[in-house]
Amino acid sequence: MEKAEPTFGTEELRAEPHTPTVTRRTFFRGTLFQILVVGSCAFTAPGIWLAMNGLGVGGTEDPKLVNAANALLYAFMTVTCFAGPWLTNLIGFRWTLAIGSLGYPLYAAGLYVNNRFGTIWFVYFGAVACGISAGFFWSVEGAIATGYPEQHKRGRYLATWFTFRDAGSLVGGAVSLALNHKSGREGKVGYSTYQAFIAIQCLGFFFALLLSNPEQVQRDDGTRIEAPRGVDWRVQAKEVWHLARSKSILLLAPLFWYFGWIQAYPGTYFETYFTVRSRALGSLMSAIVMVLGTWIGGTLVDLPWTNSRKTRALVAYILIALLNSATWIWSVIIQNDFRHTKPVVDWSDQSTFGPGFGVYMFQNLSLGMVENYIYWCISNLSDSPGQQIRYSSLLRGIETAAVAVGFGVQAVPTALVATASINLALWFTALPFSYYATLQVVRKFDKIKAEG
Repeated sequence: MEKAEPTFGTEELRAEPHTPTVTRRTFFRGTLFQILVVGSCAFTAPGIWLAMNGLGVGGTEDPKLVNAANALLYAFMTVTCFAGPWLTNLIGFRWTLAIGSLGYPLYAAGLYVNNRFGTIWFVYFGAVACGISAGFFWSVEGAIATGYPEQHKRGRYLATWFTFRDAGSLVGGAVSLALNHKSGREGKVGYSTYQAFIAIQCLGFFFALLLSNPEQVQRDDGTRIEAPRGVDWRVQAKEVWHLARSKSILLLAPLFWYFGWIQAYPGTYFETYFTVRSRALGSLMSAIVMVLGTWIGGTLVDLPWTNSRKTRALVAYILIALLNSATWIWSVIIQNDFRHTKPVVDWSDQSTFGPGFGVYMFQNLSLGMVENYIYWCISNLSDSPGQQIRYSSLLRGIETAAVAVGFGVQAVPTALVATASINLALWFTALPFSYYATLQVVRKFDKIKAEG
């Protein structure tokens, strides 16, 4: 089997074939169950976090406070995301995922006390706590989702993982809409919304304990997942440094930076112009269209609608390129119009609600397709979770750094038309790099086919 990179030394981790006759196969050790576990954790932790931010920067009345807190969160998250391989090497995948979920309820608690009592310091405390734990969560969940599944299932299993996460936004949005549907005004959501969010997020730790570590997982194609623990930290650092300079990382880095940067914009845009009930509806609907986007992307690259995996990859890339380009051009046009008219957008006035809400939906649809595609690219660079956690930590670290900068820029604050224009420019900058990253994956498919 082809290695992900040419020179990683003897420590490189691979999935090796074996005859699966020694151990009785159980559903709870299968890859589907592992994806359901990591998906459940994604539902309770980042899914509910996204639901809160889908209300417009946490559902608060002051976007500058939450944008500043989110910038702080992602700054800490960047550091711990890069440190993910070291913690996983020490305590394993299961406990890293569990510990990574602990900070999310504290973030929601900070928004709750601010909403109800006006407390500011707890918002920043919750953001720091969430940032520290979430970096570990992001690095390990990405490695599980990309490294555990069998190769022919990765597009759909990635879509399953993202569906659970977006279902967190969907449930959170439904709860918020039920509690705020009569609030046809600007401002903050009711504090009872956060009580429901905190309760859901506390479940993530317990879901994580159901995960199997890599050596316990049973793939249905008979390959064993090897991710040995106890690797010396100097060896780990050497491996990460080799990977950081590899062509695969350098080609994907601009796309991950783009993907991280743009995440600050939609919530700020929504909070600035839309009423509370329209934002609650947007939180619900954005989850639905993101699920749609991830499944479109996963289906295009996974299901054999054509026998050529190369064709499937290139068609998916072209569709994503066209959709994102059109979306951000439209966003700049809408944002420039709103900059002059300064509307208060509510579903009772379709003249502003239709185009304003529509472009927000397309932003989330294109975001879902991009996210599935970039992780599908990662998943095909290596078959080992031990190597995948290095890929995931490096690229998600780049993503979180971009998110931190994005939220920091919005906290200044910055004119939204300028931010939308930068989003468009970053997308067109990342486009050629992502094309060559796609070709990297295609070449691997061609080599596997030639060897087979």
